[in-house]
Amino acid sequence: MNKIPLLFCGIALTSAMLTNVGQKSGKETIAATAEEGTLALVANGEDFVRQGFTSKDGWQIDFDNVYVNISDAIAYSTESSFEPQKGDTKTSIDYQDKVSFLDKAQITDLAEGDSEAEAIVVKEINVKPGFYNALSWKISPAASNSEIAGKTMVLTGKAVKDGQTIDFNLGFNQPLEYVCGEFVGDERQGIVTTDNPGTVEATFHFDHIFGDGDTSLEEALNQDALGFQPIAELASNGTINLDDTDLASQLSAQNYQKLTKAVSGLGHVGEGHCVITDD
Repeated sequence: MNKIPLLFCGIALTSAMLTNVGQKSGKETIAATAEEGTLALVANGEDFVRQGFTSKDGWQIDFDNVYVNISDAIAYSTESSFEPQKGDTKTSIDYQDKVSFLDKAQITDLAEGDSEAEAIVVKEINVKPGFYNALSWKISPAASNSEIAGKTMVLTGKAVKDGQTIDFNLGFNQPLEYVCGEFVGDERQGIVTTDNPGTVEATFHFDHIFGDGDTSLEEALNQDALGFQPIAELASNGTINLDDTDLASQLSAQNYQKLTKAVSGLGHVGEGHCVITDD
């Protein structure tokens, strides 16, 4: 007579144990998720793009669009600091963790927003907490069905000097890969905790192409920059619509070489320098 109650007690006890196992498993999953933080990849053309600037040769440049096709962006957490040297590649980074942001290339307009806009968020991902102090990324030719088909970068806008206005559309198709160390700026970046998201930044310094009218002409920046005047001289009826092929054939060999080198040198992490790699 007592066997039936005992049987039911056994079933109830087993059921309770299974329920507790399920609850424990659920809590463990939540805890594992809670141990992650968020890391954002941002792209920044800085005030040169957002607010415009004066080139080394006196042209006031204001951008409507600055399209860059970013791909293969990877952030790394290293045990010690990583300072890229000439000849370094991604394989030179001795990392503890690395995370990839992009499954495919993504076109970003660095001029999006008003003059006070923040850097453009390219992608946010969940990562292990830590210090992500190295970054690599590529700019690659865009898909044929995109707004910048076949180009790595397209700049559109206006340039004004001495009452002359030029509408420009400049396209570049030079693929590049940058390998960079820690962000250099007013605030440290790349630190992720469970409570505070982190950021890594692909920074583009367009004063390297056009120079900076607020900087002495004797400075290395302006010595190496092409400026806008050589491009302005290619305008027709106040318009420039040129790509790499046109620029190669219409600029002098010396000026085109200077332009190509300046475009290569666009990539930074804040004020931190990057190396260009063929890897």
